[in-house]
Amino acid sequence: PLPQAEERILKKVRRKIRNKQSAQDSRRRKKEYLDGLESRWVLAALRASTSPGACPLTCARLCPGRAAACSAQNQELRKKVQELEKHNGSLLRQLQALIKQTSNKAAQTSTCVLV
Repeated sequence: PLPQAEERILKKVRRKIRNKQSAQDSRRRKKEYLDGLESRWVLAALRASTSPGACPLTCARLCPGRAAACSAQNQELRKKVQELEKHNGSLLRQLQALIKQTSNKAAQTSTCVLV
């Protein structure tokens, strides 16, 4: 049998070894969990980005390097939408003016003679 002081030191060393091993296991489990979450998220995002009507920016979230290119493209598309809305408004006003002109004209009656 070991003296009491050495026994306490031995217990302390064993406890530190167990704690160290437990901490390593905990870090490994956490990493596995996060890897699993990340892979499920990427898979879900890929499914969403390939489905009809999917948001094209989903790809930017998956590939952060492409975010700047997607943002630039998004700005261009927003400008184009504004231009088209402005053009549509102009066409609508022209159509309304034409309708007003044709409705304001008095109906002309004439007689057609067949010979």
